[in-house]
Amino acid sequence: MKIISKNFKLLTVFLLVIGFTSCSDDDDNTTSPTPTTVVDIALENNLTSLAAALQATDLVTTLQGEGPFTVFAPSNAAFAQLLADTGLDLNNLSTAENALVKNILLNHVIIGSTVTSTNLVDAGSGYTNTAATGPNGANLSLYYTTSNGVMLNGSSAVTNADNLASNGIVHIVDEVIGLPTIATFATTNPALSNLVAALALADTGTPTVPYISTVSDASAGPFTVFAPTNDAFANLLLELDPSGNTTLGDLAPATVDAVLTYHIVSGNIQSSGLPNGAVMTLGGEITADNTAFTLTDSNDRVSNIVTSLVDIQSMNGVVHVIDKVLLPMQ
Repeated sequence: MKIISKNFKLLTVFLLVIGFTSCSDDDDNTTSPTPTTVVDIALENNLTSLAAALQATDLVTTLQGEGPFTVFAPSNAAFAQLLADTGLDLNNLSTAENALVKNILLNHVIIGSTVTSTNLVDAGSGYTNTAATGPNGANLSLYYTTSNGVMLNGSSAVTNADNLASNGIVHIVDEVIGLPTIATFATTNPALSNLVAALALADTGTPTVPYISTVSDASAGPFTVFAPTNDAFANLLLELDPSGNTTLGDLAPATVDAVLTYHIVSGNIQSSGLPNGAVMTLGGEITADNTAFTLTDSNDRVSNIVTSLVDIQSMNGVVHVIDKVLLPMQ
């Protein structure tokens, strides 16, 4: 009932604004078109829960600004599910809860561009930044795929695309896009499936850290993860066994654990902050070259950082994709 009351008050405010504008127009004997902002588009589509959340976190004025904004707007049902799962009350948010809800809302907003569904489909898949922030104030990443409709971070689907506004565009989605973790990006990108398998395999032994639970924990870290591609793991297996008969599952969990530690650094180091020289990983020292964008392990094996796949930012750290697996001293 509180949410309904909140929505009614918000609707009343908008009706008063519309009435005042109409009277002003009559008095001036002029007709000036009123801009239809992304907030107006949300109301036109009956997204009252989103409107209430924007009002509760003082984001209405922000999204009525110049923009441009691309907004992935959760449906009322999506918001109801979020509130049920979290127990949040939009009418009674603590300071910490207000900041959390505001960051979640900003994780649905791209500032500075109008991204249409055609733009996304043409790109196929990839990462973009939202207005939400993670460690060190870095903007969070958003992973999109379009092979089966537009999907965001592997779970939220666009159900109503390309609602144009005077200051941007609104796409309605069927699920609130949660604040991502390293695990979010590792599990949603099929090119990193071998990394996920390696983390799970290491966890079956006595891992240096409980990998899956750690990368899934938004409050952990932050960590910087150099994430080998599937091809990088395949090439490593061929190095270990040129016959091609060895699979990732054939490796001992302790061996996989030792390898993984060379890909994790404490702290949130974006590509712009990558040092030129020694970098201390959880497993030992590697060498970074911030000009050539390479990492070299103690065996002089050189891995290239994939420049198009850097700064994949989550709440518990940042991921940079690399093309060769780093190894401990052999």
